[in-house]
Amino acid sequence: MKAVILAGGKGTRLAPYTTVFPKPLVPLGNRPILHTIISQLSYYGFKDIVLSVGYLAELIKAYFQNVDLPEGTKISYVQEKVPAGTAGSISLVPELNESFLVMNGDILTTMDYSKLLSYHKEMGGIMTIGMNRKSVKIDLGVLETGDDGVVTDYIEKPEKTYSVSMGVYVYEPSVLKYIEPGQYLDMPDLVHRLLADGEKVAGYLSDAFWLDIGRHDDYALAQEEFEKRKDAFLPG
Repeated sequence: MKAVILAGGKGTRLAPYTTVFPKPLVPLGNRPILHTIISQLSYYGFKDIVLSVGYLAELIKAYFQNVDLPEGTKISYVQEKVPAGTAGSISLVPELNESFLVMNGDILTTMDYSKLLSYHKEMGGIMTIGMNRKSVKIDLGVLETGDDGVVTDYIEKPEKTYSVSMGVYVYEPSVLKYIEPGQYLDMPDLVHRLLADGEKVAGYLSDAFWLDIGRHDDYALAQEEFEKRKDAFLPG
């Protein structure tokens, strides 16, 4: 199976780390998060790995020229000349002729990617989005009012739980007809296109550990969790 890893972003929220190397190369333990992701994908049967690169791409390529990868794992690259967005960059990848996985290159998770693929096949949609549950707390008193301005409820520091995208997807090749080569397109806009055209998009709710390493506090937590239970993130 083929997997496409989106590794071309600048990671501005993780500055100053990302001023000298791309976010997928930030270290967890003794190797970059991207190396861990590739090892996980290989374990679950995704041996053909395509890295979509852009910002500081030469550093990513240099790193993987000098490391040992799991047996049978092959890495290739597509490079954006200009940013194409989280969905637009897929149009650069050749030979997407069967179901394929797409994911962000800055995710720490214990997800079983083979279960995601099986669910996608079972649902029979054009795309499946990996989902996780995320609680959001509002540290204020929330007022509900009627149209006349009269208070109907006062909720102190409510907490709500949402199903959020994990940044992990399975595509059918037919998704490509919705992505115009050379045009910028982000994932939410692609999903809106699919839904507007009546396509079936499934959501796979995973209870696996998941963390998007986008901010400094997320990165600190990722380092802590990785050190506590490396075996959970390094299957096999």
